[in-house]
Amino acid sequence: MNISLNGYGEQMATFEAESGVAPGIPVKMTGNGLVGAGQAQDEFCGVAVSVRGGFAAVQLHGYVTVAYSGIAPAVGYRNLNCDGNGGVQAESTGRSLLVTDVNAAAQTCGIIL
Repeated sequence: MNISLNGYGEQMATFEAESGVAPGIPVKMTGNGLVGAGQAQDEFCGVAVSVRGGFAAVQLHGYVTVAYSGIAPAVGYRNLNCDGNGGVQAESTGRSLLVTDVNAAAQTCGIIL
């Protein structure tokens, strides 16, 4: 891709993190102020950017690159859910997000949350 969307509309919040939360994975709300790693077909609220001392900085809005599994999502608005392996997967239902770019070789896609 010849352009960069990094930094576009980024908004982050800090949450307590369950074990299994790691940078780069989609997370879901699991309790009051608590996030956990998404299981297969879970809707996610954002992507963990950093994890330290039991807390995670979670990007809730803006451009982010995530891993995907299964069939590569096409660019445009697509329904995405957690894949249960630290990435996302295209589904018939789920959170409708703008997929801006797909790197099939790296199995990653850029999305705007």
